[in-house]
Amino acid sequence: MNRKWIRASLALIIAFCMIYMTIAAKGAPMIATNASAMAVIECETGQILACDNPDDRLPMASTTKIMTALVVLENCADSEIVEITKESVGIEGSSIYLSLGEKMTVKDLLYGLMLASGNDAAVALAVHVSGTVDGFVALMNKKAEEIGLKKTHFITPNGLHNDKHLTTAYELCLITREALKIPEFKEIVSTKYYTTSSGDKVRTFKNKNSLLWSYNGAFGVKTGYTSAAGRCLVFGAERDGMTVVGAVLNCRPMFETAAKLLDRAFSDYSVETIVPENTCVGKTFVENSPEKLLEVITKDSIITVMQKATESSFRTETEIFSPLTAPISKGETVGVLRVYSQDKLVGETDLIAGSDMKAIGFEYWWNALVRLFA
Repeated sequence: MNRKWIRASLALIIAFCMIYMTIAAKGAPMIATNASAMAVIECETGQILACDNPDDRLPMASTTKIMTALVVLENCADSEIVEITKESVGIEGSSIYLSLGEKMTVKDLLYGLMLASGNDAAVALAVHVSGTVDGFVALMNKKAEEIGLKKTHFITPNGLHNDKHLTTAYELCLITREALKIPEFKEIVSTKYYTTSSGDKVRTFKNKNSLLWSYNGAFGVKTGYTSAAGRCLVFGAERDGMTVVGAVLNCRPMFETAAKLLDRAFSDYSVETIVPENTCVGKTFVENSPEKLLEVITKDSIITVMQKATESSFRTETEIFSPLTAPISKGETVGVLRVYSQDKLVGETDLIAGSDMKAIGFEYWWNALVRLFA
């Protein structure tokens, strides 16, 4: 059997299924804001749902601490003990009022960082992780580079103003998206009240993000303010299986604006599965195998965010690694499936073997001879 024909048939089978997947009315445009910059994304795909000056480099105040928490969580355990040094005492701005020589857990300091926005907690955690604030800031900038950020640069772990300490609304969303991959981060930023169990005194922190009380599905993320940056907010919420993250920079009615942006995102968009995981998409030829044809399975789902009531069509492109030769183990990667909307890549997933494929050996030829002479 011709392998090229089988590959073509496989592509046609998938394309036929995909081309008729439509989602029903065009959503209204996103609302205007008085923010200097704004961006809203769907968290799983990273797709932008709304934006206004999303790539303008601006100061971001204490929303910086999202990256601080991310770097801390990636580099130490929350049970580690931090001894407060002189660098962490008497920091200007919002504070949890640390004392020299006091000992607190990383966990308690992280809650003080993200709920009470403690500038001193940021410095204490930075020194604990890297020995110096400058060393920790280097880790922050390295992480920004790893995420793929192009316009973000950190000077401090707490966001106190510096003319070179800048990011964009869109890149703040990407930092938050990365941080939300860590369950402990989401647990911290979605907590309304937290009482410490370490340190010289008991401290109770109240989350400064009022959306946790006022918006259904909200889970954080971080407020910020300096006179240079204005009011800043990174926010997130979940509804109907969709997670939305947004950022507004220099926006006076930041909570009201965030709620309106979230409302519009949830009313206008939905997450749709184009290709489910573990779905057989066809068969392909395997050399040196008595079974000849191998079922090909999608390893992961391919999802996209779509405007509700808007028709959409997709085309697929399959690449089967050639030549496929037995033996092949079930679950082994044998190709790639890509889905496009017009010429834009929506997503891709590995194609894997749906079963074991044994190689032709002595037993196969012996049985063939037996059948021939029988």
